[in-house]
Amino acid sequence: MIRKASEMRVESLPNLKDGNKTVKVINFIEGEEAENLGRLFGISIIPEGGSIGYHQHVGDFEIYYILHGKALVNDNGAEAVLTVGDMMKCDEGGFHSIENIGDCELRYVALILNSQSKMSC
Repeated sequence: MIRKASEMRVESLPNLKDGNKTVKVINFIEGEEAENLGRLFGISIIPEGGSIGYHQHVGDFEIYYILHGKALVNDNGAEAVLTVGDMMKCDEGGFHSIENIGDCELRYVALILNSQSKMSC
C-alpha cells in the first residue's frame, strides 16, 4: 500500500481531552488497514501553548515519539520534558497528558494500540 500525503485523513480536534487549543492529527494509516491492531496511527501537531488533557487508556495503550519541538508530559503523575527522539508509553489503565512548552509547534508520532486483553476477546 502506498498513500500520498494529500490522501491522508486530517483531523482538527479542539480542546482534546479538555486540553488547550486545536490539535491536528494526520492519520497515515487507518485501523482496519493495520489489521485492527489499534485505533490511531498518526502524526499529532500541537500549536504553541496547546495541550491534550490528562486522560486514561482502557483497552489500549499509547506511544508518543517526538519529532519536533518540546513537550511536557505527565505519565501517571510523573512529569518529564521530552524533546526530539524521546518517547513515552502510557500503559493500559494508565493516565497521561502532553503539553507543548516550546516556542514552535510540537510534532510527534502517536500510536494507540490495542492491549492484549482487548485483542483476546
